[in-house]
Amino acid sequence: MDVRSIVELLDQRIITDPAITPALLAGLSSKQRELGLVHGDRPTCPFLRPHILSAEHYNTISSAAALIASAFEKLVRAALKDPTLLNKFGLTKAESHLARIDPGYSSICVTSRLDAYCWAGGFSFLEYNAESPAGVGDQAQLDNLLLQLPHNEELLQKYRHWIPEPHRRLLAALVAAYRETGGEEDHPHIAIVDWSNVPTRTEFHVLKSYFESQGHPTTIADPKELRYNGFHLYVGDFRIDILYKRVVIHEFLEQSGLDHPLVRAYTEGRICMANSFRSKIAHKKVGFAILSDPAYEHLFSDDELDAVRRHIPWTRAVEPGITSFHGVNQDLLQLLVAEKQRLVLKPNDDYGGHGVFLGWETTTEEWEDAIRLACSRPYVVQERVQVDKIRMPMYRESVMVQEMFIDLNPFLFHNVVEGALIRVSASSLLNVTSGGGQTSLLVLED
Repeated sequence: MDVRSIVELLDQRIITDPAITPALLAGLSSKQRELGLVHGDRPTCPFLRPHILSAEHYNTISSAAALIASAFEKLVRAALKDPTLLNKFGLTKAESHLARIDPGYSSICVTSRLDAYCWAGGFSFLEYNAESPAGVGDQAQLDNLLLQLPHNEELLQKYRHWIPEPHRRLLAALVAAYRETGGEEDHPHIAIVDWSNVPTRTEFHVLKSYFESQGHPTTIADPKELRYNGFHLYVGDFRIDILYKRVVIHEFLEQSGLDHPLVRAYTEGRICMANSFRSKIAHKKVGFAILSDPAYEHLFSDDELDAVRRHIPWTRAVEPGITSFHGVNQDLLQLLVAEKQRLVLKPNDDYGGHGVFLGWETTTEEWEDAIRLACSRPYVVQERVQVDKIRMPMYRESVMVQEMFIDLNPFLFHNVVEGALIRVSASSLLNVTSGGGQTSLLVLED
């Protein structure tokens, strides 16, 4: 199956379709607000079709993602037994303390997401959102928005296809973790917990609606609303059996500390929380550097090592000393200066593109300032990877086709892939937080 030709024909159909009128486009924007496909007040899908992959391509990426996630599970377990290794991740004292507490289930990550760039010859995973990945709830809504458009309906009727449903896998994974902790409620109560002012809050309402449709009473809560009576964690009179943690751990600790009701309930084994506090270890970006360190190769299978070598770019913690770069040993700080066009600087623990510096898009002065910043706090440096632009039909006041960067970010549930967050942007920094958009994923079967 030549997916490229199918997509080209679909794009041509879209841009020449007289039925795609200004009124229809205005309706799409309005529908996004109804569906919760907004970041703050901004609709996030100005696109007119899904991102389309062949089943073979999707399965190749999924298999590699599962191997990388499996390697991270092994690495975190090893770090929990080895203080020297754990220290490499750069956890704070509080994060390290909480990471050592057994969550009651075996997986490091109940739900996670690997972020990847793809090109004609392959793909690379750039980051691992092991802590609180966003976007799961958006996928069904994006399908609802896009797949009912006539040109997309025609495509679905013509070709065998598969539509991922990560929201279903999420609920199944949460309940499986709850059962592993010994939870016996037939339909455990779920609380989705994050700050009340986060721009992704609309997604929580989508997930709440789905969870409730499956018989699980669900509430959305700010951490400040939680209380613990020594037996159960509550929001008001709502008993929490499963806490779906979307609040970011370091932000939670900065505002709440270790005496918070959530921490006490978790420490005493009275709540099933996913992801657990120990997911913060895998979430740290320096994990990519540790994965590729020959000193720890014995932890992994041959298949996992092969996936690391093929699909994780060169990554190092920013610190003085000698490092190997493509087989040549050199001073890391001098390397940062000399290879500006090939390098990215990233905070060891942040999100939304905050604090990221792309060497090839900064001036010499800006890059020097970035290096000084990276030397003053936990940072990693990563080699730039190839990324292809794709042509994507989209709309503002009218329909157009624009060359866009795209990333493909597989969702994993207990390390099994189901669907992906697809982010699209004219900028090479592909974050919805930074102004990018998103579309759904459609897999065409052979």
